[in-house]
Amino acid sequence: MHGAGNDFAVFDGRAQPVRFSTDEVRLIADRRLGIGCDQIIIIEPDPAGADAFMRILNADGTEAGACGNATRCVAMLLAEQTGASRLNIRTISGLLPADILAAGMIEVDMGAPKLSWADVPLAAAMDTLHLDLAADGVTDPAACSMGNPHATFFVDDIAAVDMMRIGPVLEHAKLFPDRANIGFAQIMSRTRIRLRVWERGAGLTLACGSGACAALVNAHRRGLTGRQATMILDGGILEITWREADGHVLMRGPAVTAFSGSWSENS
Repeated sequence: MHGAGNDFAVFDGRAQPVRFSTDEVRLIADRRLGIGCDQIIIIEPDPAGADAFMRILNADGTEAGACGNATRCVAMLLAEQTGASRLNIRTISGLLPADILAAGMIEVDMGAPKLSWADVPLAAAMDTLHLDLAADGVTDPAACSMGNPHATFFVDDIAAVDMMRIGPVLEHAKLFPDRANIGFAQIMSRTRIRLRVWERGAGLTLACGSGACAALVNAHRRGLTGRQATMILDGGILEITWREADGHVLMRGPAVTAFSGSWSENS
């Protein structure tokens, strides 16, 4: 499945447990030797009573805390099975409610961003609105957590940024004890942002839902946009709103099934 090009191999582990070693995750995610995906998603029963628990494994085998694009995909699958128009999906970072809208669109409540340095987390106390971090001409990012750590650089020309080279360097910067997702945002207007994201553990993806949420939050904190913006990603469009009433971030976008099949233990 994919959400705006951010693609996933989704496994249903509700009837029987699905477990993969790190090597197996890397093989499945490999685009030449396996299925090929940015992340592996395992749907599991949720003992706390949500409609499902969603486990998120990056292509390198590490576990992620939240993924907005994957949440939309899982919500669509569950809605097709149950007919429900609202699903509650739990991750290790918390509960993500999802509403099934018209025209194949799904809206996920990603919760409130965490803005303190300790919650991102950062390696030392500092203002998350301006980080002392730079690489190859990009500098002064803002940071927040949307269930996983994000840093957003605001750039004049996103096409001029060599993300394949500096993305891994910034992801592993000493400032980020848990590594970080690195976003590069070009402000097109008060309501439009061009965004590309180097994802922690997955590399440069066609879209990053939590990264889009983080970019809007950080842009508004900097006074660059309002509380709502259309995010233009390599794989499609996401609509992000940072709701003033409760501080929650809403993400609206599509979910698509590319194909379905089975994976045997002997594959």
